[in-house]
Amino acid sequence: MRTLFTSVAFLFIVIVIGNTVIIAQDMKPPVAKKEPKVLKIHGYEITDNYAWMRDRNKEKDRAIIEYLTAENKYVDSYMGMHQGLVDTLYKEMLGRIKQTDMSVPTYNGGYWYFNTTEEGKQYPKFLRSKTRDGANPEVLLDVEEMAKGFKFYSVGAFEVSDDGNMLAFSVDTTGYRQYTLQFKDLRTGKILPEKFDRVTSTEWSADGKHFFYVQEDDVSKRSDKLYRHTFGSTGADPLIYEEKDELFGIGIGRSRDKKMMFLVSYAATMREARYLSSDTPTGEWKVISPRREGHEYDVDFDMGEFYITTNKDAENFKVVRAPASDPSEKNWTDFIAHRPAVKVDGLSFFNGYAVVSELENGLEYLRVMDRKTRRADMRIPTEESVYTMGLTGNPEYNTDYVRYNYSSMITPNSTYEFDLKTRESKLVKQQEIPSGHDKSKYETTRVWATARDGVKVPVSIIMKKGTKLDGKAPMLLYAYGSYGASMTPNFSTARLSLVDRGMIYAIAHIRGGSELGEKWRQDGRMFKKMNTFHDFIDCSKWLIANKYTSSDRLVIQGGSAGGLLMGVVVNQAPELFKASIAQVPFVDVMNTMIDDTLPLTTGEWIEWGNPRDDKKAWDYMFTYSPYDNVKKQKYPNMLIEVSLNDSQVPYWEGAKWAAKLREMKTDNNVILLKTNMGAGHGGASGRYDRLKEVAFDYAYALTQVGIEK
Repeated sequence: MRTLFTSVAFLFIVIVIGNTVIIAQDMKPPVAKKEPKVLKIHGYEITDNYAWMRDRNKEKDRAIIEYLTAENKYVDSYMGMHQGLVDTLYKEMLGRIKQTDMSVPTYNGGYWYFNTTEEGKQYPKFLRSKTRDGANPEVLLDVEEMAKGFKFYSVGAFEVSDDGNMLAFSVDTTGYRQYTLQFKDLRTGKILPEKFDRVTSTEWSADGKHFFYVQEDDVSKRSDKLYRHTFGSTGADPLIYEEKDELFGIGIGRSRDKKMMFLVSYAATMREARYLSSDTPTGEWKVISPRREGHEYDVDFDMGEFYITTNKDAENFKVVRAPASDPSEKNWTDFIAHRPAVKVDGLSFFNGYAVVSELENGLEYLRVMDRKTRRADMRIPTEESVYTMGLTGNPEYNTDYVRYNYSSMITPNSTYEFDLKTRESKLVKQQEIPSGHDKSKYETTRVWATARDGVKVPVSIIMKKGTKLDGKAPMLLYAYGSYGASMTPNFSTARLSLVDRGMIYAIAHIRGGSELGEKWRQDGRMFKKMNTFHDFIDCSKWLIANKYTSSDRLVIQGGSAGGLLMGVVVNQAPELFKASIAQVPFVDVMNTMIDDTLPLTTGEWIEWGNPRDDKKAWDYMFTYSPYDNVKKQKYPNMLIEVSLNDSQVPYWEGAKWAAKLREMKTDNNVILLKTNMGAGHGGASGRYDRLKEVAFDYAYALTQVGIEK
């Protein structure tokens, strides 16, 4: 077998301090073999020297694993001298977690559902009780026990039938996000023999005799087929719907009053919803509004009417109502009018009430509507100027209160109950920090950086109170900026280990997310994607100019599409950054986006562009594709992290990128490639293992700016 990387070299330096012997290991990084592969497309010829890294056939698979293992040994060598700090950070982070704990019980269908964690155990138990205090609990799933023998274990679906007798649950045992569906009879405790693979979305019928599930394609992982399982039936489950358009995936859900089921076909810029009464599970699904380019909508059902949250003539969305007899567009009438400055981010119905999740000027709000007494709407008040909040754990329709989560970068995660009648909030549970947390020692703020086109970009910041803004403070700057996902200024116990050591932590809310509404999202995608990268660079320059940090003290971090961000900005402005942490980075953009056999690619074409068929898209995307734009220049130190079983961003993207960076860079800075050999896109599944990963990353960030303790 041909080796695909050169041998590595070791240099051992023995240092004696008193009676202590320290062995410092200087190990040179593996050098990946170059095997040129030429791609001809749109009149161009592109040479890829590291394409072999994705070729996991019998001949090369072993060599690829050996190469990734060698890279891991190099990471261990480099970070070995900092293992004490990694261990210290892990212990600190562990000390801030209540290891034996119980979640806030959630009422649904006569039971209180909750989960518990126990000290020393990686995974929780899922339980229920007839009383709110959790007395005499019934164990539904003991995940710690189920996970024995697996390196990775994740529970996906968890749905109990309306009568409380049956549990549908799904598990992934590799990290590839490929879930197997099973059923448990809660009356007997027995697991039923039925098993269904590649299940992504599930829903019960009202009578509990039928179960709907969506399966994904086994190659592209596109959720494209809906089946109906009938308990007691021996025949094959009937295919209810198949989504043929490769731009779309499907998912199934149900209204909170349990009366209506919805099947939604979704793409990046359009949606189409079908509905069916949950009392007639074998009936015909009907379309609310046929799909068309640019029309996005969600649908719900309450008090005998449909409610559609739509962007039709409403950039930031509005809500319309329609009769159950005919919910087509000709019968839509306004329920919540469009307000250009306020995005409708969600709508939740309860018996006689509605709660609207809103986004205004980068802040989240919950607006309560009383449909019984017609009292004036009210926003649930907040005390801080920078925070995050949202509804959580509200499956019950007939309720006198709704629950919401609230936190800020200095306020621990807090669960409140808002009384719908008295309009008062009560704190039910706040995250305990066993080692202690004094929020008065920290300060959080939001500043506005000016981008090159004059747009103001918000940046959320946490730092120790009294931190001098003289340019000497180290900073970790995080961002994402894609798919309309908002990076909220939430609380993190792990993050305190950075801030306690004098490091400022900041989140740049760049275009491509939805922090400032729908336009913010649209201005950072497709042929405006460059705004995302420019915003991050310009935020970095603004923070440096305003003395929050300096370029030799600035570490940056992003994952997945945020890893793409990391790749672009170190190509475009490497001088701004001391180091970069790129996690499961989407950096081999062109090769991935022309390959429709890879998971997610086809559905991404209307998010990024289709460079396979559209030369204009190719030309634009090629200008920022990180792998294709690596050039002979200086680069910051970089930690690149990938996962072998990642179905969303394959391991080879980061691996190829690391090899090319080492080949092209003109400095002595260090490129590390760290591969999780037993997990997927989200990293480790066990809570302790995940915390160790965070401790490692933060130790890397701290040591890059000279903090060793």
